[in-house]
Amino acid sequence: MGIGETLLISIGLAMDAVAVSMTNGMVYRDLKVRHYIAMPLLFGAFQGFMPLLGFYAGSIFSELLDRYSGIVILIILGLIGGKMIYEGIAHKDDEELKPHLTLPVLFFQSVATSIDAFAVGVAFTAMKVAILPTVSSIAVVTAVLVIAAILIGRKAGDLLGSKAEILGGVILIIIGIKGMV
Repeated sequence: MGIGETLLISIGLAMDAVAVSMTNGMVYRDLKVRHYIAMPLLFGAFQGFMPLLGFYAGSIFSELLDRYSGIVILIILGLIGGKMIYEGIAHKDDEELKPHLTLPVLFFQSVATSIDAFAVGVAFTAMKVAILPTVSSIAVVTAVLVIAAILIGRKAGDLLGSKAEILGGVILIIIGIKGMV
């Protein structure tokens, strides 16, 4: 597999993480430097690790992954998105009740957005891909795109104000539903 194909796969796998990061930037108004560091690191690490895991363990888990990954993604992102919508409607202007991005939420987002990368790793086994350069590319491309997405999300959140939380929740649920299809 060439550099161009690796880059395209890296960009494709990063898109769910990019969408969630943009949503995070839009919704969570209290982001600190640690969030700007943790998001690209966690999303990049999981996007890189999952295909590596799929590459080495894919034949064992591939049937289970095919059967249940969509529902797992939907449950995780649906719960987070539903909570965001509820909080956006119930606590519009109460600053103390605004959502805060926590490490557990970020961890579950990273897992949910990288499950499809496991399946790609299984395919890499059949393709006889040089796995370490490929997963490194996936991780780095994801991290770079996530940084850009957070910044774009911040600008969109400034424009949308209190509606950003509701829109962010809807986006996460749509990504979860897309995982079911």
